[in-house]
Amino acid sequence: MLRWAAIFLVIAIIAAIFGFGGVAGTAVGIAKVLFFIFIAICVILFLVGLFAGRGL
Repeated sequence: MLRWAAIFLVIAIIAAIFGFGGVAGTAVGIAKVLFFIFIAICVILFLVGLFAGRGL
């Protein structure tokens, strides 16, 4: 999922260079959403691993 965020970020940068403001804004928005979803999943899995790693 982080790969998709990076892809949309690159698309946004390229679109901004060529002056496509609407496309760049949309791609940046998608990249931000995917990035924050990735971060949330990463934190959740870290916490699950931390608590599941403790033995009885």
